[in-house]
Amino acid sequence: MPSGVIAAGPPRSHAVQGFDMFWLLALILVIVGIVGTVVPGLPGPILVFAGVLLAAWGDGFARIGAGTLILLALMTIAAYAVDFAASAIGVRLAGASTRAAAGAALGAVAGLFFGLPGLILGPFVGGVLGELTVRRSLPRAGRAGLAAWVGFVVGTALKLALVFGVIGLAALALVVQRG
Repeated sequence: MPSGVIAAGPPRSHAVQGFDMFWLLALILVIVGIVGTVVPGLPGPILVFAGVLLAAWGDGFARIGAGTLILLALMTIAAYAVDFAASAIGVRLAGASTRAAAGAALGAVAGLFFGLPGLILGPFVGGVLGELTVRRSLPRAGRAGLAAWVGFVVGTALKLALVFGVIGLAALALVVQRG
């Protein structure tokens, strides 16, 4: 192979008992990416896209080509954009401060240490505490916390929908034969 040319796929010496290690790694990346889409602190959509990209490369880009990968990359970028926009819109519609939004994000990360209840309550508590640093009104801070929580949940749901869209389109491309 001439220098500077990228191989169409991995060498087949990585197969273990009929199963290609690249497919296993791709599957692990996708699973961790799904978890990371819901759990703050992990770059979920990027990990899912990396898994799909690895699967495409492992297949020599025969079934998931450049056009499909570009579409999937745009969907991955959109997952982050809608997550950010949903949180920002939720907070702004309630008239909350940017500190409430920042508090919700920090609360989501802190909630990781408290399991599922922490993931559910963390954004709300963080939003309330963030708003209390700006306005000392507990009812107003409560509304801001609720808005931050709703924005966080809606953003996560939209991000998850886009991630499953990426997985679905990649799976479709893998099963549909060309030509």
